Formats: sequence, structure tokens, C-alpha cells
Amino acid sequence: MKLLKSTLVIIAFLSTSAVQAAQDMTIRLATTTSTYHSGLLDYLLPEFKKDTGYDVEVLAAGTGKSLRMGQNGDVDLVMTHAPKAEATFVEEGYGVLPRKLMHNDFVLVGPKADPAHISGMNDVAAALKTLANDNETFVSRGDDSGTHKKELNLWAQSKMEPNFGGYKAVGQGMGPTLNMASELQGYTITDRGTWLAYQNKLDLKVVLQGDPRLFNPYQVILVNPSRYPDINYQGAKSFSDWLVNTKAQTLINNYKRHGEQLFVADAISQ
Repeated sequence: MKLLKSTLVIIAFLSTSAVQAAQDMTIRLATTTSTYHSGLLDYLLPEFKKDTGYDVEVLAAGTGKSLRMGQNGDVDLVMTHAPKAEATFVEEGYGVLPRKLMHNDFVLVGPKADPAHISGMNDVAAALKTLANDNETFVSRGDDSGTHKKELNLWAQSKMEPNFGGYKAVGQGMGPTLNMASELQGYTITDRGTWLAYQNKLDLKVVLQGDPRLFNPYQVILVNPSRYPDINYQGAKSFSDWLVNTKAQTLINNYKRHGEQLFVADAISQ
């Protein structure tokens, strides 16, 4: 009987150790739907696994929800694109080691017929004002994501309230929002990466791009281990280090959809 009990204790210990080892080799990343829908993470993570042995569990939820997961200690690091919200996240002690990672840009897309006659404009605030004044259909993510935060900032710059009849906040990620805009033949703001991944499935076109206010920077930030000591800080640090090294930054620059580069690496210039 004593031998049986000892054997059971050993088995339980080994099982617990195996679970702990698996957890130590898994990193929880909260990130934007744009890095997910664009295919970038599916492209990067196998290389990271090959180089380090770590698995990355991706929770694609938009910037607002991603930062809240970091605040709650539910993830090990975040990859987001809302500079003001990220600065607050770090200043309040939830995040450490913020690093510039890459950037792309936002574009305004709409029906191919462009009933608001936005094509040819280069001022996004003026374009939004036109959409509101003409009561055109505009589909907003409405989900507190980085894209939604950017959109609200642009409406503020247009000095128009997004409360006209054609404005529809759907509380969805970028992919579903684009699909709805296509179905309703409306306008929306999207990151270029998700647009390039979805454009062939949509009855939409880019109607405005290139305004400097549409710049879209991404950062990677570790969750503060002094606040949440049980997170996998070492794994998260390894992933952050890998993302900003020359190999990963080159991979980011080389990633294309439909022949177009989706993201521009920023870390190598730091």
C-alpha cells in the first residue's frame, strides 16, 4: 500500500511538472484583429517557434480589449496600435518595456460608385464631414479597438458628431465590419493590412489614402510582472526580443499580400 501511495504521489508530481513545463513554453498574446486578419501572425509565429520552442496563444480582440486583458493579468504581453491608450497602460503600471514594432496606415474605403465623390480628396477630416453632411452610410467598428479610437479622433478633427442617420456602429472586428460595409454599400475606415487580405471578397474600393493623419503605429508591451508575478514574463520577453531583432523585422518588411507590403518594420531604426 505504501508503495502504491508513493507511486501515485510521483505520478501526480510528474503530471504537475509536465503541465507547468507546458505553461512555461506557452505565451499568451493579446493583440489587434488587424495583425490576425492580415495573416501576419500566422506568418511570424512558426519562425518564432522554430527559433525558440515557444508556442504563442493569440487572443485577437482589438486594442481596447487587449489592453484590458493586460490590466487584468490575463495575458503575458500585448501588441496594439493606439498610442495614447498604450501610454496610459504603461504610466499606470500595467505594462513595461514598450517597444516600437512596425507601422502601416489606415484607408477610407467605400462603394465603387463613390456616391459621396470622396475619390481625389486628400483630407480625411473633410471627407468624413462630407459623408456626415450627405448622410451616407458609414459602418464603424464601434468596439473600442485601435481602429475605432482612430476613427473617433478623425471625427473630432472633422468637427462632426458621428450621430447622423447613416452611421452604424456594429461592435465587430475589422473583417466583419468590412463585410457589412460591402453589403450595405457604405464607407468605413480600415487598416491597410486587413483591407489587402479582404479586398478581393468585397464590393468596395479605396477612396482616400495618404493623409498623414492615417499613420498607424504598432507597439509590443510586456505585462508588468511585479503586478502579476504568475505571468510568463520570461517567455513574453523572449517574444518581444525576437520581434525587434533583425530577422523578425526583415520578415515583417517582406510580408506581402497581393504583391503589396502590409507593414513597415520600425524597431531596427530605434
